[in-house]
Amino acid sequence: MRKTTVPDVLAGVSIAGLLLPEAVAYSGLAGLPPQAGVLALFAGLLCYGLIGRSRVAIVSATSSSAAVLASAITALGATSPGERVVLASILVVGTGLAFALCAALRLGAMSNLIARPVLRGYTFGLALVIAVRQWPHLANIHPHSSGFFPLILELLRDYRSWHLPSVACGLLALAGLYLLERVPRVPGALVVIVASILAAPLFAAHGVELIGPIHLLLKLPAFTAPPGVSALPVVEYSLAIMFILYAESYGSIRTFALKHDEAVQPNRDLAALAAGNVVAGLLQGTPVGAGYSGTSANDAAGAQSRLAGLTAAVVVLVLVLAFISWIERTPKPVLAAIVIHAVSKSLRLSAFRNSFLWQRDRLVSVVAVLGVMVLGVLNGLLVAIALTIALLLRSLARPRLSTLGRVGEHDYVNVIRFPAAKPVPGMVVLRVVVLSLEESPDLDSTSLEALGELCSWLAAHTIELRLARLKDLAREGLARANLKHLSASALHYASVDDAVRGQCVVP
Repeated sequence: MRKTTVPDVLAGVSIAGLLLPEAVAYSGLAGLPPQAGVLALFAGLLCYGLIGRSRVAIVSATSSSAAVLASAITALGATSPGERVVLASILVVGTGLAFALCAALRLGAMSNLIARPVLRGYTFGLALVIAVRQWPHLANIHPHSSGFFPLILELLRDYRSWHLPSVACGLLALAGLYLLERVPRVPGALVVIVASILAAPLFAAHGVELIGPIHLLLKLPAFTAPPGVSALPVVEYSLAIMFILYAESYGSIRTFALKHDEAVQPNRDLAALAAGNVVAGLLQGTPVGAGYSGTSANDAAGAQSRLAGLTAAVVVLVLVLAFISWIERTPKPVLAAIVIHAVSKSLRLSAFRNSFLWQRDRLVSVVAVLGVMVLGVLNGLLVAIALTIALLLRSLARPRLSTLGRVGEHDYVNVIRFPAAKPVPGMVVLRVVVLSLEESPDLDSTSLEALGELCSWLAAHTIELRLARLKDLAREGLARANLKHLSASALHYASVDDAVRGQCVVP
């Protein structure tokens, strides 16, 4: 037996006790039957273990994707449990196909499209929304409000309708989860689940609801959308689920790859996530991704390879087949407590510390938090993406323009930051022309047109334009553009100093 086999098997057995209760709980978060999360968990562990490349990544149902899926199903107008299952299968398979398309196009770096402060803000706000929405399940009430703030007001206003035995059950489970998380290598969620199952007769006698029958029937879903559901919103919601899943998954994979000094293969991981979600959808499960909690637990358990995830899949299968009748006795408030405990790990104000300490992106983080709280899960995600794009456009549309002066014989620096720098008489050296072009490997058509307009304006005022430190592709683009008022010699200044002295290097 190889040296890595024993640690991986032990890690797989350990994390199975964490993953199975969370999978059942996330099924309820998505508004699906309990088996949806279990089947998705098995699909995610198996597919990533066979295809993925991270040694410690655990692909399973996640709270964020379950919440987005629930909102998408509601937005599509599902009115019955059967319709919710059908729409969930279509959306999860659509998510897998979106992952497959991105893998084929080698778009592994697309997670960088969401700025980290935006993602942290959205995750924080989403965790708050999920926690508040779990309270009705914990208190066994049925509120009419769905928005974050209206729901809080309704819960506080109708506190007399809370079912106290259910509240007591949920709070006891929460207390147990927080206490057991301090004990190393103990699967707190599994311990709490087992304890609640043993106490189920007592809870049930006081009116606490149990999750009930779990049907593990492996059959293909009927991919027929309910009447009134068009293809376009299904595609949009599938892309939304894919985007938030990959941003979360790539963040987890990259974090632990840096920790263990390993290379990241994002396109291969896209393919693994594609397979996992397609299989999960075919099994009528929830979406799957590499969540941080499962991955960090796997790493802490001592996993050395993907064998740990495959072992966890086998253990989960054995546990479900052997103890399904016992799992059916789990009190519903306990599942709500597991979800609240899981998302509470994202409710850390320290995540925003650097933004406020560095005085960068503070407003962005706050807007992302408020976006999901005020506008909802799906619209909040769109706000987060739109905010990222707006920040990018603002940075591109407002380049910093600095006048440079000479210090010493050859150095040119910002005259505002370095008052001792002296501008060259009769000449203005601008950072946007000199230094920005040095860092521009190529110039697109918009840049070339802008330079052409600048050349024309300067020529009308009898001012010569000289470009320094051009890269080869940028120089070739300017040569092909053949700008009217830009001479060929203006493209061949090796340094700012050469451009100031008019000493070009003609090939």
